[in-house]
Amino acid sequence: MRALLKSGQRTSFGRDHHFSDVGSYREWQECMPIAEYEGLLSYIERAKAGERDVLWPGLPKYFCKTSGTTSGTKYIPLTHDSMPNHIGTARNALLSYIAETGRSEFTSGKMIFLQGSPKMDLLPSGIPYGRLSGIVANHVPAYLQKNRMPSYQTNCIEDWEEKVNRIADETLRERMTLISGIPNWVQMYFEVLLKKSGKQNIREVFPDFDLFVYGGVNFEPYRARFEQLIGKRIPIIELYPASEGFIAFQDSQEADGLLLNTNSGIFFEFIPADEYFNERPTRLSLREVKVGVNYALVLSNNAGLWSYSIGDTVKFTSLDPPRIKVTGRIKHFTSAFGEHVIAEEVEGAMIEVCGALGIEVNEFHVAPMVAPSSGLPYHEWLIEADSEIGEDKRKQMAALLDASMQQRNIYYRDLIQGAVLRPAVLTFVRKGAFNDYMRSVGKLGGQNKVPRLSNDRGIAERLSS
Repeated sequence: MRALLKSGQRTSFGRDHHFSDVGSYREWQECMPIAEYEGLLSYIERAKAGERDVLWPGLPKYFCKTSGTTSGTKYIPLTHDSMPNHIGTARNALLSYIAETGRSEFTSGKMIFLQGSPKMDLLPSGIPYGRLSGIVANHVPAYLQKNRMPSYQTNCIEDWEEKVNRIADETLRERMTLISGIPNWVQMYFEVLLKKSGKQNIREVFPDFDLFVYGGVNFEPYRARFEQLIGKRIPIIELYPASEGFIAFQDSQEADGLLLNTNSGIFFEFIPADEYFNERPTRLSLREVKVGVNYALVLSNNAGLWSYSIGDTVKFTSLDPPRIKVTGRIKHFTSAFGEHVIAEEVEGAMIEVCGALGIEVNEFHVAPMVAPSSGLPYHEWLIEADSEIGEDKRKQMAALLDASMQQRNIYYRDLIQGAVLRPAVLTFVRKGAFNDYMRSVGKLGGQNKVPRLSNDRGIAERLSS
């Protein structure tokens, strides 16, 4: 915090917020309110226009263009000082895996990173901008370039389905050892590979495929389908990258949770999630957090983001060293009746029930049905299964999901038992419905994913139409 403040004093933002007067963490809290994107927007616009020393000394090196769920398109600054955080952390995750397991065979084969286009555009000020994965693609170390796939030309294809097909063509006869990407899009890549090759599983296509690296979503709902597609269980490394900073990474195959990136240009704060929307929520430093509590994550960093709420919620699994699990998005919840159901709960319930019934689910989304045509309101689960599920098993699945949710969320249980809500209702959508929805909103592929939860029926209506 002190190092960031020292640099921040030389900026317009630092002068406006009296950084030079801050001598303690409590004084920091008094001078610097929690900010979301809109709170920094006027400063970001000045930096985009080419004004120097606005949020961080000098000009941003890049702006990362990202689609916000509440703010539309966002432009997040990346600076010369913050780039090592994005580049070095992925490297550290791979080196940690090698150090712990002694396995480095994956470095001898081809590696693929399913990501956005590395092409960048220029703002009128001359500052480049693009998607985070595309920006990072321009900084892959030279020692990895010879093994890296796909080709630059293929990586620049914007249409995701065309891109995946071209990637499959390029990689089909290569010795692939490491594959990386968001699970739902890697799953699409695997399915295209099997269709093109006529093979039964990915192990037959890539016998030396030895390591899967992913981030962006909880892998557990995808695990069963992945193991079926691959034909075996392989080691995985989880990453927690965000446009605002590389937050954490899996440093051990044995430990529970991801190692918080505490020595990489980011100062972290934590707000108990149930206080987030209070006028003056509690703000905690790393030394004050507890294991098992759901926190909204706030950061200040050397890209010029100050007390910035990135919208994610996390729980600590250990404090020494600090390890976390991502539990959801602070604004992605279902609480039409005061139950405040979060992603961790619905994902945990789905994993439990799929395991119990031997069912594989590709995607799902939960939304409230506040005013049904008859009967009590309810939670609707829109589910895309991998194969047809019979009526009896659907009824079992609905009952088990509802029971699991009552066990995980006491407010939901009280609403069911108090006859305020009826038990969960399951709607099975056709295969491909989620991809069609993402295509219709221009978010198919890349770093995009469908929210597990919503407090309205916008997504639900599009999926079931």
